[in-house]
Amino acid sequence: MTPTLSLDTVTHRYGDTLALDDVSLTLSNPGIHGLLGRNGSGKTTLMSLVAGLRKASRGAITLDGQPVYENFAATSQICIIRESGDTTSEWTETINDGLTLARDMRPYWDDAYANRLLDRFQLSKKHKVNALSRGQRAKFACLLGLAARAPLTMFDESYLGMDAPTRYDFYDALLEDFMAHPRLILVSSHHIEEIAKLFEEVIIIEDGRVMLHESADALRGRGLTLTGPAAAVDAIAAGANVLSEKTLGSTKMVALYDVAPDLEERARAAGLETALLPIQDIFVHLTAKRGKD
Repeated sequence: MTPTLSLDTVTHRYGDTLALDDVSLTLSNPGIHGLLGRNGSGKTTLMSLVAGLRKASRGAITLDGQPVYENFAATSQICIIRESGDTTSEWTETINDGLTLARDMRPYWDDAYANRLLDRFQLSKKHKVNALSRGQRAKFACLLGLAARAPLTMFDESYLGMDAPTRYDFYDALLEDFMAHPRLILVSSHHIEEIAKLFEEVIIIEDGRVMLHESADALRGRGLTLTGPAAAVDAIAAGANVLSEKTLGSTKMVALYDVAPDLEERARAAGLETALLPIQDIFVHLTAKRGKD
């Protein structure tokens, strides 16, 4: 059964630095959900608090009503794989050592699936963990996250270091295993264009606050591009929320957000080309408005 994750007015500080500011969020639907934000937005802090790795300065974080901090009943349901990989410790000299440790610590661990992933990701149990390349370390970390089969699984940029073909193989494995074993999966990524097609829900966080939380389909439907003769584009886009525009000769393209329900129909009637704005473009435009780097 998919657990319900709830954050209630969660605030967290590192000294004088405010990392999360009054965040309230509930996730209860099984799915691969995207946590998006620019560097320093608070994504990693949020995931660390949810995993019970540290205690929030203020507010409550619960999994099925149980507090996650210092609560084994809750944290045993959670697996977080961070950018660092979390693949080395004094007990994991080899990949086989890491698999043995995971088998002992993860109540939902699937050993047969882990072995299949070793072949898929071209890893050997005999490999020394400290000798792995960055890409190999990322593959091993993602293997641990997938095979853990935790009801709440989080990947925090854990596939950085993988080349593009390997990342796509990971996305395929993630989707395949989710379809076979539905659960709550939260993914933080800067490769939004690559992985957005998997998202069921999208959370955008900026300056430590939740800017947006809605279904991926609804978010895609809120952005639209119009392309055609400049005068016709300007006429249809008049009064709309224009995110960007480009002009080449007499042809113009505009990206719009929160468009009126009938705008696309009117645009097509005027002979304009229309297309849904990708989630990555919506994210970039929304978070760029405040001058982030």
